[in-house]
Amino acid sequence: MKSAVENLTPTRVKLNVEVPFEELKPSIDEAYKTVASQIQVPGFRKGKVPAKLIDQRVGRGYVLETAINEGLNGWYQAAVQESGIRPLSRPEVEITEVPDPSATDGELKFQAEVDVRPEIELPDYSGIQVEVAAAESSDADVDKALDELRGRFGTLKTVERPAADGDFLSIDITASIDGAEVDSASGLSYQVGAGTMLEGMDEAVTGLSADEDAIFDTTLVGGDHAGESAQVKVVVKSVKERELPEANDDFAQLASEFDTLAELREDLAKQAADSKVVEQGVEARDKVLDKLVELVEVPVPESVVEEQLEQHFKAENSHGEGEHDTEEHRAEVKANTERAFQNEIILDAIAEKEEVGVSQNELIDYIVTTASQYGMDPNQFAQIIDQSGQVPMMVSEVRRRKALAVVLGQAEVTDSEGNKVDLSDFVRPGGEEAQAVEAEAETEAEEAGETVANDDPAAVKF
Repeated sequence: MKSAVENLTPTRVKLNVEVPFEELKPSIDEAYKTVASQIQVPGFRKGKVPAKLIDQRVGRGYVLETAINEGLNGWYQAAVQESGIRPLSRPEVEITEVPDPSATDGELKFQAEVDVRPEIELPDYSGIQVEVAAAESSDADVDKALDELRGRFGTLKTVERPAADGDFLSIDITASIDGAEVDSASGLSYQVGAGTMLEGMDEAVTGLSADEDAIFDTTLVGGDHAGESAQVKVVVKSVKERELPEANDDFAQLASEFDTLAELREDLAKQAADSKVVEQGVEARDKVLDKLVELVEVPVPESVVEEQLEQHFKAENSHGEGEHDTEEHRAEVKANTERAFQNEIILDAIAEKEEVGVSQNELIDYIVTTASQYGMDPNQFAQIIDQSGQVPMMVSEVRRRKALAVVLGQAEVTDSEGNKVDLSDFVRPGGEEAQAVEAEAETEAEEAGETVANDDPAAVKF
């Protein structure tokens, strides 16, 4: 078999493949067996019909067509291996020449157009310069952390007053469409201002006292009527506020291993400072990745974009979010898809250049971390990704993260005050600081209302 590659665009090629008759013959022999098992001829057992009789009954042309259909994928895959291209989409195949059915020689010729991973030329990425915000923690950061800790030990107390931001309510809700009740729930707990239930809920309950109600228009987000407009009646059953324990030495002993409030505040100050450094690592990572994309031109195949757009909006429609399918939203998803693809291509190229490998322990660490993000048992999660064939994807993701860590380790990072920032801790694969950076990035995405897909190269973290 012979194959030749014709470059159509930087991301699309045409494979011209020629299969000689001697390589085609095994498929023809197999096709005779297939046809023989499909037809019945008096005097012959099924599957034992001679080739000459098959030619008389169905024609040699049909046998040749069957042979080509059954062998085409194998010849295409062999041509892919021979040419070294890396396809990204299904090929569009056109058969241009077939042997004469009555002859015993000739050759099969076909063309296959397919989108492929583009080849890029990496620039010198050592010493990339980026600036991050200065890592300064204040007393306000310590006070905030202390209040959050007090909140964990707080108690709820019923109050006889209108609901305000931060209060905890017990509510009943009833949803109606065109005057007909479609859903209801009782005894729900809700914190005013959380924004975790229905759009318009916070505005409706603010100012209501116990046994008071309000009606508001909203879009349902769950159930059989998800995505439909409805009228919702909410009844407040009780209003509670959280009472925080007094910040003193007794509280320090209750909530920590420290004996005094001063010691606890000192530890919270250290944690706040560490958190600021983590934020620097996240910012530096993102800016280094931005710089890489600026330095390298990566063409994006249209088929990749179209496939991602289709999957994204198909998922949204299945969850009743079809109203989000706007021109602006499509442009945003398209831009994110293009950027994700560029990140992947660049980091894969860096990983190849730097000969980055992934050890079994690194893969296990990544699986454990990812499982915890989904709230799953690591062993169960590992079984799922193994059964679904996603282990190679996981390995690629870890490899890209390590490649980005290599670049960040060579970067020149300074803060807004001109101080050099040492990120050596963050580029250690599997280190505690590296995991902190990842957790911080996950939190940022969740707060922004985004879904973090672990197989998304745009979400590359160490």
